[in-house]
Amino acid sequence: MRNTLVDLNNHLFAEIERLGEEDLKGEDLKEEIKRADAIAKIGSSIIENANTALRAASLMLEYGVGDGITALPQMLEFKDGGKAS
Repeated sequence: MRNTLVDLNNHLFAEIERLGEEDLKGEDLKEEIKRADAIAKIGSSIIENANTALRAASLMLEYGVGDGITALPQMLEFKDGGKAS
């Protein structure tokens, strides 16, 4: 299974929807808040990693390292080959 930033975005929005469920109360709500916190922390790390890869690619292009980059790093690509869905 290949995960992308689009997948991360979908997971984050799914968590927002779960937190917004009106029936979620008490211990179930507390557990969902813990889960949301964990997802947010992991998501932040993934985004930070992707930003580092993007900065590296940008610097390589700027300074003409190697043949230049013809594509984004794989971790930044969309599933359909680079087109936003």
